[in-house]
Amino acid sequence: MADLITRLEGLEREFHEVEARLGDPEIVSDQIKFVELSKRYRDLQEIVENLNELRQAEGDLEAARELVSASEPAERDAWRAEVADLEVSVERLTEELKVLLLPADPNDGRNVIIEIRGAEGGEEANLFARDLFNMYRAFADQLGLTAKPMSAAISDMGGYSEVTFSISGDRAWSRFKFEAGVHRVQRVPVTESQGRIHTSSATVVVLPEADEVDVSIDPNDLQIDVYRSSGPGGQSVNTTDSAVRITHLPTGVVVAMQDEKSQIQNKAKALQVLRSRLLKIEQDRHEAEASGQRRAQIGGGGRSEKIRTYNFKENRVSDHRIGLTLYNLDKVLAGDLKEISDALIADDRAKRLSGDSN
Repeated sequence: MADLITRLEGLEREFHEVEARLGDPEIVSDQIKFVELSKRYRDLQEIVENLNELRQAEGDLEAARELVSASEPAERDAWRAEVADLEVSVERLTEELKVLLLPADPNDGRNVIIEIRGAEGGEEANLFARDLFNMYRAFADQLGLTAKPMSAAISDMGGYSEVTFSISGDRAWSRFKFEAGVHRVQRVPVTESQGRIHTSSATVVVLPEADEVDVSIDPNDLQIDVYRSSGPGGQSVNTTDSAVRITHLPTGVVVAMQDEKSQIQNKAKALQVLRSRLLKIEQDRHEAEASGQRRAQIGGGGRSEKIRTYNFKENRVSDHRIGLTLYNLDKVLAGDLKEISDALIADDRAKRLSGDSN
């Protein structure tokens, strides 16, 4: 506890130093430095506010304990109850400060690009990929975030064999990063005439959106092919070569875009996704070097590798990583993902506090 207080007091001193520097005319005139210091001020402000709240609670607790000893017998039970409540508050505020002191995720503050693909299960997997896309779009709307489609390969029955979209806004990465993995669905497919339940899966990849300054791409490393856009069944839906396929030769990463009518627009979108994929590859490499292992997001896409199961018959959704099961699948698919999202965030914080981040 003493080490924690020492660290907090050091951050409190830094907070007041940053606050003073933000009033310096030289800093105000340097827009880059001003933005940088403003962000640091906001980060430290939350810590200092919690620290002051903790000090107040500790002071109140000490006073309440003294009153237990000094009060008349008839009043002692009330003061003992006050002491119990304040002890809970002190413990809660201490844990909140520990969370605030955890190393920040380097991607916090970034927008995300999400790629969903139908995996095992044929056309039913593609239809499920569409359900997931609609679920995420609705969840983003509930959070006040903006979801924008980037590219979609529509299957014969109106599902998505692949769909790519961006989600932008405050804490987009923090909310959606845990959605990466294999999602399994158990239901009677529309293609099933005998009412039998089938199991299918779709894969979800969540990428931190990269800026041009984050990833430097040598144009000589790119193979760019153009072709005509195609719809379900492969039929041409455009009379010009507007679709773009970009291959990053050093890594073999391929990105194709065809939804825009303009070749220039499709190329810009493809480069946006390519930068984000390359950023994730580089971050995974650094993480692997630091931890001695590399954790793939989606494995091979097999149903046995699932992170979450959606069971329509029981109206059940189960997240296997944290052992959470809810019986409100209809609401979850309508975008009510907050309970699951909150539980995943809390589990991640608990693991990081205990030093178990694997």
